[in-house]
Amino acid sequence: MSLKAFHLIFVTLLTALSFGCAAWAFQTGSLFWGVMGILAGIGVIFYGFYFLKKLKNVSYL
Repeated sequence: MSLKAFHLIFVTLLTALSFGCAAWAFQTGSLFWGVMGILAGIGVIFYGFYFLKKLKNVSYL
């Protein structure tokens, strides 16, 4: 598995985890941690696009 494929899987799982934790925090009434979870998820998405752009010439294998 290449570094590019690992990062794609890692970014996908981390994004889902961040938004899931944000939803859980909002459900329990913690506004601060809910917003932090959303910001973390957005940050991970931007990191994923940056990484894919940086390694656009590298194969997934």
